[in-house]
Amino acid sequence: MKIKISSLSDGVHNFNFDEAVKVINLSEPFFGNILVDAELNKSHNQLVLSAKLTAKVNFDCDRCNNNFNSTITNSYKMVYLIGMQPQDSQSINIAYLHADADKIILDDDVRDYALLAVPMKRLCNVYCKGLCIKCGKNLNEGDCGCDHDNIDDRWLPLLELKNKLNNN
Repeated sequence: MKIKISSLSDGVHNFNFDEAVKVINLSEPFFGNILVDAELNKSHNQLVLSAKLTAKVNFDCDRCNNNFNSTITNSYKMVYLIGMQPQDSQSINIAYLHADADKIILDDDVRDYALLAVPMKRLCNVYCKGLCIKCGKNLNEGDCGCDHDNIDDRWLPLLELKNKLNNN
């Protein structure tokens, strides 16, 4: 994903990219193509890029272990300044371009922000009931019939504390 900047006039320019995830070195859980909608605002010595990416992913649900497909999105802004990088500059969203740079390559940033969009908890849906802790049946498919009233003796002191706090 390249934006040729040498021939761009000052102002706002829009770009759309539709690339296979393998082109930017993304693998599982990503599949298919990644879509990037980018807006580049060019002025004399700086370029401000606003990008939104959309990718398809394949996950196993963390509660019920069913496999499901989903779409993730993320957006980011990057400022490109023309000139030499100061020694004390460590900003993540500022990059420095040489004065004779003719293009911006987005692959690394798009890959990084796609990876950051992967959720920590992957759920097939927000109402997923998960698996029965006794028999392992998927509770989204119906009740398993296990007796959940029997409490492990190790949890009794905690249950007594809960009851005491609720009665006050």
